[in-house]
Amino acid sequence: MSAFLTPRPMPERRLPLVAGGTVVALALPVFLLAGWRPQGWALGAVLWAGSQLLGLVFARVGINEPTLRGSGVVAFGMMLRGILLMLVALAVAVTDPHLAVAGALVYAAGYSVELALSLALYFAGEPKR
Repeated sequence: MSAFLTPRPMPERRLPLVAGGTVVALALPVFLLAGWRPQGWALGAVLWAGSQLLGLVFARVGINEPTLRGSGVVAFGMMLRGILLMLVALAVAVTDPHLAVAGALVYAAGYSVELALSLALYFAGEPKR
């Protein structure tokens, strides 16, 4: 249990970002081969890319000001990112549920790979002493 509670240095974000983007990109041929609408893939790709862009912006804002204020900006920005993502997905779901499900699946695949790789890299790092 102490292995999960021991702080570690923050891992590099590039590899998980590239892995998630690769999964999102590889979803397009799957959509085309399966005969699904490519608009669903495009929605998921735009949601994923927009979420990543907002995450980078909020992380940069917090890094420039390593204070309680900077941490608050990052925390509320990350919450706002999720809220905006869900608002867009819900707006699409109201008009075209099948398109929204396809977009959500693409986004979830990219996010899941990015999260899993980020966690693996974090716990593979040496604990701080």
